Amino acid sequence: MSLGRRLRKLLFGISPQEATFARRGFRRADPDVQARLERIGRTFIQGYHAALEVTDPQALSDRLEEVENAWRGFAYEGAAMGLALLDFLIPGRRDRWQRFLEGPGDAHAYMLHVGVGWAAARLPWVRRDLDAHLRRFDPLFRWLVVDGYGFHEGYFHWSRYADGRTVPKRLSGYGQRAFDQGLGRCLWFIHGADPQRIELTIRAFPTGRHADLFSGLGLACTYAGGGDRATLEQLLHIAGIWRPQLAQGAAFAAKARQRADNAARHAETACGVLCGMSADAAAAITDRSLAKLPIDGTEPAFELWRREIQAEVVGERVVTGRPGPVDPSVV
Repeated sequence: MSLGRRLRKLLFGISPQEATFARRGFRRADPDVQARLERIGRTFIQGYHAALEVTDPQALSDRLEEVENAWRGFAYEGAAMGLALLDFLIPGRRDRWQRFLEGPGDAHAYMLHVGVGWAAARLPWVRRDLDAHLRRFDPLFRWLVVDGYGFHEGYFHWSRYADGRTVPKRLSGYGQRAFDQGLGRCLWFIHGADPQRIELTIRAFPTGRHADLFSGLGLACTYAGGGDRATLEQLLHIAGIWRPQLAQGAAFAAKARQRADNAARHAETACGVLCGMSADAAAAITDRSLAKLPIDGTEPAFELWRREIQAEVVGERVVTGRPGPVDPSVV
């Protein structure tokens, strides 16, 4: 490893211990669930360190492809954080992340945008003007950057943002909703996939934030896994009128895994419970909904996309008679 690469890892490296429940202060969970969620964190850090050491797109991808397929998306997410951090910090070439996205990282485009949010969360001058930085990203996927920011803040500052329900002051308009989607994802980790603890936390938030929190929660439990069928059914029950948002998050996760060709049995189970259909069918809904989208107008296209997915999931349940969200008035 060159001196420059060693120096980058020394300056910006993250200890794998940061991914442990003990270090984060998360609630104790079922040992198997906790081990799974901690492995996700370690895999993210593994990908992050790989990007600090190797920035050539193909060489980096070759490193990440060594990770077991079902876990690989988390390594790509971490790598995206590393590349974005180098772009923000090191003068000169600032296209590391973009070249990776346009090359071998394309299949993990969703995770790559989320990873940028982790980098932004760590740089005060980026956070202070996040709206301006978002303009360089795809108009649709830029909100996943804010989602990543929300997850990071929940993961590292959960007492402030999850228990304290703090709203980031420098995020304007729709950015606060995208932040809540990321925070909702993080609740799955903070509470060790325990629906009862998650419910108590969400109910303490203002009602206007519940939809986005449940959307993120659906994404996390489907992509990350850790909940058996009984847990997912309990989660569906506590979602109440926000079941379409929970299902939409699950559909997002199904599409992210389908695009990256890293299908997982737990995602199939989650889509069956939360969406009433297979993971491929849920992913197909996201594709059909995306094809209907206009360009950004008075509302971000990303929000219109989410609503289309929610509406179609509800419609499918009405037609097929499957259990779950069946009230179109809540969409």
